[in-house]
Amino acid sequence: MRYVKWIGVILSIMWFSFVDKDSIFSGYGVGDKAPLFTLSTTNEEGHTLALSELKGEYVLLSFWASYDADSRMKNVQLSKTIANVPEANIKMISISFDEFRSVYSETIKMDQIDPAMSFVETKGEKSSLYRQYRLKKGFRNYLLNPEGIIIAKDVNPHDIVEYL
Repeated sequence: MRYVKWIGVILSIMWFSFVDKDSIFSGYGVGDKAPLFTLSTTNEEGHTLALSELKGEYVLLSFWASYDADSRMKNVQLSKTIANVPEANIKMISISFDEFRSVYSETIKMDQIDPAMSFVETKGEKSSLYRQYRLKKGFRNYLLNPEGIIIAKDVNPHDIVEYL
């Protein structure tokens, strides 16, 4: 019986040592293919965007919400960096999980985010896109290469310039 307890302790230690922090419960990792989706804008034009349309281009997917200060601040910084570094040649897709369009609309105006490349999922955390990208442990961003493969995640403005 004494050995069974020690075997359990050793197995527990091994389990926690080898558990990957980028497991299926915390989103996708570098090297994974980004899941495809289609979104519609909330502006007057109401155009749609399918991620598959951006194949052949670098894409930064930025997931955020107005109530999450960290994700919102990072979204603003990344947007400004991409606008100020045209040689980066990246399309930034800004996706909010605010449940109210009015809050989302005011936030992108205040933060000066490009409304043509900004989208809102008003179902919030119940959105299929939220579940599809496994955002349970918080908002993040993904940098995709022209083939749609994730080459970086949770990038900051400095990383954008380095990657490209």
